[in-house]
Amino acid sequence: MNLLYSEEHRLLADSAQDFLAARSPVSLQRRLRDEASNDGFDQQLWQDAVALGWSAIPFPESLGGLDFGCMGLGPVFEAMGRNLSASPLLSSVVLSGSLVHLAGTPAQQDRWLSALISGERRMALALDERPRHAPLQTALKAEADGEGFRLSGQKYFVIDGIAADAYVVAARTSGQPGETQGISLFVLEADAPGLSVSALPLIDSRNHARLCLDQVRVGPQNMLGAVGEAWPVLANALDRGCACLAAELLGAAQILFENTLDYLKTRVQFDAPIGSFQSLQHRAAKLYVDLALARSAVTAGLAALDDAGLNDAERGRLVSLAKWKAGEAAARVSNEAVQMHGGIGVTDELDVGLFLKRIRVAQACLGDSDYHCERYSALDQTRG
Repeated sequence: MNLLYSEEHRLLADSAQDFLAARSPVSLQRRLRDEASNDGFDQQLWQDAVALGWSAIPFPESLGGLDFGCMGLGPVFEAMGRNLSASPLLSSVVLSGSLVHLAGTPAQQDRWLSALISGERRMALALDERPRHAPLQTALKAEADGEGFRLSGQKYFVIDGIAADAYVVAARTSGQPGETQGISLFVLEADAPGLSVSALPLIDSRNHARLCLDQVRVGPQNMLGAVGEAWPVLANALDRGCACLAAELLGAAQILFENTLDYLKTRVQFDAPIGSFQSLQHRAAKLYVDLALARSAVTAGLAALDDAGLNDAERGRLVSLAKWKAGEAAARVSNEAVQMHGGIGVTDELDVGLFLKRIRVAQACLGDSDYHCERYSALDQTRG
């Protein structure tokens, strides 16, 4: 397993950073927040990103993709983190697109995947039902109704759920919450009778939604994969999403660290730059080490997703390690950035607070540190 970016990946990283620095600086996210944008992202920016091929990166060429693997998504999400750039790349492509790719029939792939890659349509994954990420606790009911099902329940924290064209909904067709068997996936059009969508504001000012399903009727053509057998595919897609979030957290922490170092070099107290104070140097040095370790973990997690020689447990362990380490490093960097900037660090005058808020949401998204520590331990016990 190669833990270094190839020349192609480095070129993609440079291209993504140049594009987002020019078209989606932090000031754009500030403007979207101030305007209370429903989408939470700039539509034209997303279409331009699609034109660059970002939405096609992880999919095989036979389905219209670039076959660049999950490793190819890492540099893009890292650049998004550095610029606080918002887009539906995670929700529509990495999560929903992966589920259509891995579980969909050829007809479903032809209908949905091509539209997602082209940016014509947008999907969102409706999974969580609790304040904390717990996919196996899926309890939303899918009751048999003739050849189809009726779905009833609620979904929370649906990423980019407002104004999505369709949703991939995880529901339980059998079994009890906590069991891997019995979870099924359904594709619902946004205008399905009985489906209502409302905004769920979070501190990062991104697009999150709550879905309420009241006896929503779905036919067999709406199901992705076999009845009650969705867990392996869902776990795979979630691993992809976690690795991409880890890369975003790494990018956000890295630029926040660099900006804090610049501040330490220019802020003067007692006739000396505060960066000359040994106590602050020690704290900065520890952050540097944390970021270096996080980068290794994130690269390993991304590489594991493309390594056919690893089993699901080994792959999951490396992804959970990446999400945990990147989240922990980003939390420390954001906390220290606020402390080292002093009082101004918590004001809206600087971008520090914007990074801190996004980091906190990204940390919790698809599982916080506790979740991934527990998952790593459980998967570790399955080895051998």
